[in-house]
Amino acid sequence: MTMPYYASAEQVMRDRSEYARKGISRGRSVAVVTYADGVLFIAENPSSTLHKVGEIYDRIGFAAVGRYSEFESLRVAGVRLADVRGYSYNRRDVTGRVIANAYAQTLGAIFTEQMKPYEVELCVAEVGDRPETDQLYRLTFDGSVVDEPDFVVMGGQAEAVTGHLREHFHPGMGLADALLVGVRALSAVSPVTAGSGNGGPAQLTAAQLEVAVLDRRRPKRAFRRITGSALRTLLGDDPTPDAVQDAPAAPHPPSVSEPGTAAGLGEPANPDTAGGVEHDGRGPDGGEISGRDLESDRDDDGGDDEDGGEA
Repeated sequence: MTMPYYASAEQVMRDRSEYARKGISRGRSVAVVTYADGVLFIAENPSSTLHKVGEIYDRIGFAAVGRYSEFESLRVAGVRLADVRGYSYNRRDVTGRVIANAYAQTLGAIFTEQMKPYEVELCVAEVGDRPETDQLYRLTFDGSVVDEPDFVVMGGQAEAVTGHLREHFHPGMGLADALLVGVRALSAVSPVTAGSGNGGPAQLTAAQLEVAVLDRRRPKRAFRRITGSALRTLLGDDPTPDAVQDAPAAPHPPSVSEPGTAAGLGEPANPDTAGGVEHDGRGPDGGEISGRDLESDRDDDGGDDEDGGEA
């Protein structure tokens, strides 16, 4: 008679923890740092659509590492919880602690009850009216929640990034200084900059980063993303005037439809260059050509006859 398979509860939890840690360690690191005017999110993320950083409510932000489908479902659930609570009671009743506790309960239940735990690590940040009231909550895959004072680092190289921030971070930094400190900490452990000694990049560029802030100076919705030229300026990645002058000319952008214009026609004031010949939209006598005239011309030139045959 074969004996049934048995594993102690401690062994099961240990195996689940090891499984989740392996999945999280494959993700690129994310740093959440406080600065003088709020909270700064910095993520190494070359994707422009699959975000690691997002908004939960007016003054609450979200950051995560791990399996995208899992932490994205948690982010959506947090947004719905915040909306329902704010609508049912008051917007002031939606706090980062409420969202963090809900995430902790969900992750804890999944870790203990389901066969496969979530391979995620989360940070819930809330910006206050003063720097002393900013809140950073770090949540792990088993539902543990910790209130961090100045910064939170998540991902595979969290210990190395944390050590770098402890050496160079100090409270009350400006946005540009805090961003440079965080980017340098992430660049020190990134595989993208591993070949900097052989001529590779020594620091992550704006195209490889996802940056957002919770700005306490904004009246209602504090969350905003920093992208494009604003991010390049903060990082010092703007090209020199000589490089801009030597750059090839940009291609002609497609025309944009104006209100009341049929799709594909673009701006009515722009010249008509259909067929490669510029046309000003006027007839031989100087009068404007109407759509009815164009239809009659098309019928005269050739089209489908009324009997269905081709002309």
